[in-house]
Amino acid sequence: MINGLININTNSEEITLSGRELHEFLEIKTPYAKWFGRMIEYGFDENIDYATVGQKCPIANGGYQEVQDHEIKLDMAKEISMIQRSAKGRQARKYFIEVEKMWNSPEMIMKRALEIANKKVEHLQLVTSKQKQLIGELKPKADYTDKILKNTGLVTITQIAKDYGMSGQKMNELLHNLKVQYKQSDQWLLYSEHHGKGYTHSETVDIKRSDGREDIKMNTKWTQKGRLFIYDLLKKNYILPLIEK
Repeated sequence: MINGLININTNSEEITLSGRELHEFLEIKTPYAKWFGRMIEYGFDENIDYATVGQKCPIANGGYQEVQDHEIKLDMAKEISMIQRSAKGRQARKYFIEVEKMWNSPEMIMKRALEIANKKVEHLQLVTSKQKQLIGELKPKADYTDKILKNTGLVTITQIAKDYGMSGQKMNELLHNLKVQYKQSDQWLLYSEHHGKGYTHSETVDIKRSDGREDIKMNTKWTQKGRLFIYDLLKKNYILPLIEK
């Protein structure tokens, strides 16, 4: 803007200034709070023509005191200056008219338009970045879930454990510690609260003992529903598959 008598604040939409600074420039003898109270009686509305703000003023002991100030719009400042009917008032009003002319010059209008456009671009870039991050966070989960749902067969605990970068033995122990299963007769079985939910399926496997005897063994395999159950359970305990890390 222009170098002038009173400090002004500008953004892409409007010009404002401090009520206290205007009061001081106009050399008003009445205390600011009382004077400003009289000024708003001329029909000015808070949050339309002015906003109440705080201002730090230095005090005798070297500190600061918070006092009430007002950020007033240019039109209000012009009217207040005219109301004073003084040389200072006429000088302030003339200054504000010059400020307004400069503000409405083609160069300043173009400058503000570019500022608004740049802000919109920055906002869109921020939104796009956030969307990309969100997609990046959600996609691995969808990929792993899709991987489970596409496989309709049974899987061993070792296959599930591999998705987490651990051994089947470690995964079995982890599920045991999480109160999902217990071991009996060399087979992992679900605790009763997980029965009947379609999480596992027991398979009979023919084996040969070390002494040459033929025998059978029950192996627990997991359904895809059970695999999703493990996924949700481990996620609640902050354990994620490698694809989501």
